[in-house]
Amino acid sequence: MLQNIRDNSRGWIAKTIIGLIVMLMAFTGFEAIVTGTSNRNNAAEVNGDTITLDELNQAVEMQRRQLLQQLGRDFDASLLDDRLLREASLKGLIERKLLLQAAGDARFAFSQASLDQVILQTPEFQVDGRFDAARFDQVIRQMGYTRLQFRQMLEEEMLIGQLRAGIGASSFVTEQQARAFANLERQTRDFASLTIKADPAAIELSEADVQAYYAEHASEFMSPEQVVLEYVELHKESFFDQVEVSDEELQPLYESEIANLAEQRHAAHILIEGDDEAARSKIEEIKARVDAGEDFAALAKEFSQDPGSAADGGDLGYAGPGVYDPAFEEALYALQQDQVSEPVKSEFGWHLIKLLGVQAPEVPSFDSLKDKLARDFKTQQVELRFVEATKQLEDAAFEASDLAQPAQELNLEVKTSEPFGREGGATGITANRQVLQAA
Repeated sequence: MLQNIRDNSRGWIAKTIIGLIVMLMAFTGFEAIVTGTSNRNNAAEVNGDTITLDELNQAVEMQRRQLLQQLGRDFDASLLDDRLLREASLKGLIERKLLLQAAGDARFAFSQASLDQVILQTPEFQVDGRFDAARFDQVIRQMGYTRLQFRQMLEEEMLIGQLRAGIGASSFVTEQQARAFANLERQTRDFASLTIKADPAAIELSEADVQAYYAEHASEFMSPEQVVLEYVELHKESFFDQVEVSDEELQPLYESEIANLAEQRHAAHILIEGDDEAARSKIEEIKARVDAGEDFAALAKEFSQDPGSAADGGDLGYAGPGVYDPAFEEALYALQQDQVSEPVKSEFGWHLIKLLGVQAPEVPSFDSLKDKLARDFKTQQVELRFVEATKQLEDAAFEASDLAQPAQELNLEVKTSEPFGREGGATGITANRQVLQAA
């Protein structure tokens, strides 16, 4: 059973999850920051499904980290255009939402048990070849997810992967197309060439000839039209210093953060695949031998049909809530140290479960998380203030005859661009495609 999961993970499943960890959700460009909604907490609405500002902020931060990782330590982070990051992130979220809606319409599904196995078999979450709950928590925390958020995101990625794989697998090539392609591949061409050298010295031009040529082709020697812009810039970073946060405001965020921590349990199991009477009888026979005093690990090596753990005596390592099949997890958390469960049925078959150890959660102190919590809190507040300031700037610019009044109201500096043509400049505002279109 687990071998099938492992085999499948070499394809699109592995590429999806490792891509999530390494790439941190890369997105492409977009032509608008937000679409209009009546709720200021929503960034966009896609066929009735909303994309919240929190989701957008998280996507922007992930893309920022990805770019900084790609560009290296010496790159100046201030050069990143926050507006373009938001545009790219929002487009990525909208495309993701559309793909999920299509997967739902096509009735694709990915079970929680299969999701458990994907997590357990992901190398990024393993230490010495075994799933390690602490490593799992560390990786997803670096990605900005809680356990529940990561499972939800991973399930969505699996559905998107199923949709893409289903569409890709439905493609075909007709015999006529294959024959035409083969014919093109085997085609050859014969050609001959003759080089005639020109002698510039043999041509004499008078001043009148040059003047006549210039008059006839004057348009080719014209300089392109150029414009100079006055503009103001509203930087989101400038709002961070305006937001003050107290420990009292951070306390609810801290409580929410540590609420996701849970006790880790070290489990071992024996699996007999199937849901028929024969499978149940077999697991009951093994349970009787365990009750008679035989070694659980030895029986797991001999009888367990889980190739991912049988060779290790059924050892599954430490894991917390939300990792295993619900029935398996319920039985595991009802056990005492070294106790073996009664036969437990899951969608994979029948299990005997042994509790090998219990590990209390390591709760980080408030001080250790304070900087992260403050950054998250400020990011949310800055986003709201930035949206409000953007709207204020738009209204003031619409009502004013120039930029002096809006700049004064928002304490901004009116800047002047270098002259640039229709092709735009190399950097800054003159390289912005939307600015070029407006100019």
